[in-house]
Amino acid sequence: MTVPSPGVPNWVDLATSDLDAAVRFYSSLFGWTAEVSGDDFGGYTTFLLNGLPVAGAGPLFGEGQPTAWSTYLATDDADLVAARVEAAGGKVLVAPFDVMDQGRMAAFLDPSGAPFSVWEAGMMRGAEVFDVPGALTWNELNTRDLDGARNFYGAVFGWTFREAQVGGLPYLLCDNLRQPVAGIQPMVGEGWADDVPPYWLVYLAVGDCDVAAEHAFALGGRIVQPPTTISIGRYAVLTDPQGGTFAILAGRR
Repeated sequence: MTVPSPGVPNWVDLATSDLDAAVRFYSSLFGWTAEVSGDDFGGYTTFLLNGLPVAGAGPLFGEGQPTAWSTYLATDDADLVAARVEAAGGKVLVAPFDVMDQGRMAAFLDPSGAPFSVWEAGMMRGAEVFDVPGALTWNELNTRDLDGARNFYGAVFGWTFREAQVGGLPYLLCDNLRQPVAGIQPMVGEGWADDVPPYWLVYLAVGDCDVAAEHAFALGGRIVQPPTTISIGRYAVLTDPQGGTFAILAGRR
């Protein structure tokens, strides 16, 4: 395990209306074990894959907050990122703060309204395994403003971009130090309802996309996008029983 470079996704977690149910669902689906933190951390749960942290989960913070997955990008200076976010037209939702000795985090909205967070590692470095079944494998921004996203994330994280196509639609690959670390997909076409806000989608690796999608359905989840083959593998978009949206992907290595 090497600590992700600044600007690379290094953690994901779930804010959920039913933490116990979420632990049961995701533990069964991905083979995770759950490690519950002490009262100082509000019952925050770390999911482990073969003893290594891969994701987290906790209760909702406020009335009306939806169950949702969050993407965290690595940084070595959360305060500097906050300043860059504001300068680039984003909004600081939660100013940088220390999480005991574990690290320092902050939460933001990009100019289109998509939420994301940063993690400045302390004792807790972030996820310690990637790109194997049960671990984080990709993060994707879904937005209606492709050019605005390019300008914002380029200014905040120094990303460069390459144009691609997925399913015949334009797609941006986000490069950090010349390596692809995330994608940006435009919310265009019939599949996007007008009331769906921009958001970051978390992709978790699986060995068999079709089997995993059926397993999620049997556990009470919902299949939003059925298993579909694309250039890098086979993916599906699902929701957990509380409505948290995530994707699964088989084939990316």
